[in-house]
Amino acid sequence: QVQLVESGGGLVQPGGSLTLSCTTSGTIFNIVDINWYRQAPGKERELVATITSNGRTNYADSVKGRFTISGDYAKNTVQLYNLKPEDTAVYYCNIRAYGDYGRFDDYWGQGTQVAVSS
Repeated sequence: QVQLVESGGGLVQPGGSLTLSCTTSGTIFNIVDINWYRQAPGKERELVATITSNGRTNYADSVKGRFTISGDYAKNTVQLYNLKPEDTAVYYCNIRAYGDYGRFDDYWGQGTQVAVSS
């Protein structure tokens, strides 16, 4: 059974940095991409960073130039730089793979809390 576990969250001052990691146990085939989402209180879950199976990366405008995603499905990281209070959220790792009958299979971690405050 596949399990994703995030780590690395915490409390940091504005301008600080964190590295979030996502470690996968089990095997996932036919991966489409690896994503990091975040969800702030009272807000919808937001996609912030993606790395595709061929290594291409994409970022939400709100984090472009400050977040860097790398790695593969077994272990991937997102480095968060120059953090701002509005980056405060629970961050989730997601792996999307091709499933049966044209569907996508989504795997999720439990989330890790990032709090940016002075």
